[in-house]
Amino acid sequence: MALFPPKPSIPQQPAAGVPLPTPAQSPSALNADDLTRARQLADRIRARFAQTLVGQDDLRESLIVTLVAGGHILIESVPGLAKTTAAQTLATSVSGTFKRVQCTPDLMPSDLVGTQVFDFASQRFSTQIGPIHANFVLLDEINRSNAKTQSAMLEAMAEGATTIGGERIALPKPFMVIATQNPIEEEGTFNLPEAQMDRFMMKAVMTYPSADEETRMLALLTRRGTDVFDPASLSTEVVQVRDVEFLRTAARRVHVSDAIMRYAVDLAATSRGAGSRPLQGLSSLVRLGASPRASIALVRAGQANALLSGRDYVIPEDVKTWAHEVLRHRILLTFEAMADGVTGDQIVDRIVEAVRVP
Repeated sequence: MALFPPKPSIPQQPAAGVPLPTPAQSPSALNADDLTRARQLADRIRARFAQTLVGQDDLRESLIVTLVAGGHILIESVPGLAKTTAAQTLATSVSGTFKRVQCTPDLMPSDLVGTQVFDFASQRFSTQIGPIHANFVLLDEINRSNAKTQSAMLEAMAEGATTIGGERIALPKPFMVIATQNPIEEEGTFNLPEAQMDRFMMKAVMTYPSADEETRMLALLTRRGTDVFDPASLSTEVVQVRDVEFLRTAARRVHVSDAIMRYAVDLAATSRGAGSRPLQGLSSLVRLGASPRASIALVRAGQANALLSGRDYVIPEDVKTWAHEVLRHRILLTFEAMADGVTGDQIVDRIVEAVRVP
C-alpha cells in the first residue's frame, strides 16, 4: 500500500479572460493571382540581370531562389567572373538599402556592426550602426576577414540582430547576406568555420563562360561604354521591399507533402552515412555530413522554386534541383578523399543517385 496514495486528477480550468490555446492553423492556399504576381516579380528581377550579366543562368536562379526562400548565399569562383556584379544586380533590383563591405584582415567587428561614440556636447554615448544594418549586404571576399569579424557576421546571420555596447539592435527586414570568396588564394585568408558555412542556405560555384558568352559580354560592355554599371541607368523597374516580403510569405504557403519532407531528410541523412540507402565506403570519404539545417534549406528552396515555377505545391524536382547548392558546403571531406581529388559535388552526385525519388 502506497504511503501517499495519488490524488485524483482535477482538470485545470483556464483563468478568467485567458483563451484556451488553439492548434496551429495551416497557411491558406495560394490562389492564381498570387502565383501570377510571383512569376511577374521574378521575371522583373531576371530582366535586370539580362542588362548586367551575360550567361551564368544557374547563379542568377540561385540568387533569386535564395532571396525568395529567405536565406543567405555564398558565391565562390576564381577572380574576374562577375561575382560582385551578380550580387550588386540582385541587391539593386530591390528598392531596399544596400551596403558593400570589402573584407580585409584588419577589418574589425565594429567596422561591420557599429560602435558607440562619445558626444562631448551631450556628455553621452551615441550608437553609430555599421554597414551590416541594411536589407542587402555584400561581403566581398569574406574569407579575408579575421575570426573576430567572422563571429560578428555569424551573429547577424543567425540572430537577425547585432549587439553594440550591450544593446541589441534588430536588423532590417528583409535581410540577406551575399558573400563572395576566392578559392585559390591562401595568403591573407581565414577559412570560414563550419558553423558559419552552415548558415549559408546555398553555395554557388561559378564557372568560366563559353566563348560565345564572353563575346556577348564584350559587346555589352562596348554598348554601355563603361565597365561599371549604374543601377539608375537600368530600364527595368525595381522590385519593392513589400514585394520581397510577399514572395517570402507566399513561398512559406506552398504545400509540402510528407513524401517530399522524407525525401529531403533522406538526402541529408545519406550524407551522414544513414538514410534509406546508405552509401558503401562513405565514411572513408566524408568525415562530417550535412546537418538538419540542410533538410530545412532543401524544403525552403523547393518551396521557392515551386512558387517561381507557378505551382502551389512542391515536387521532387524542386528539391533535387538545389541538392548541390545546399549540400556541397555542408559536407566535409576526409584528408584521404581530398588527396585523391574527390570533390563535394561528386559526393552529392552519389547521394542524389542513391536516394529514391518519391
